[in-house]
Amino acid sequence: MLKSCFPERLKSLRQEKNMLQQDLADHLKVAKSTISGWEVGRNQPDYDTLIELSIFFGVSVDYLIGRRNY
Repeated sequence: MLKSCFPERLKSLRQEKNMLQQDLADHLKVAKSTISGWEVGRNQPDYDTLIELSIFFGVSVDYLIGRRNY
């Protein structure tokens, strides 16, 4: 489920905040290529980073991974 919904939701949330991939990478202290990899479904964040993303964007982890639509 993470592979199917997470990339699209992450990209959408990032764009809603008018952030570049580099901006999010800087915030998370990861490489821009890491963000790109997540957004195309090439790889996935670890659990701690997933929680950090949910807090940053103000959504639940369940929303990020597609278990909920709100």
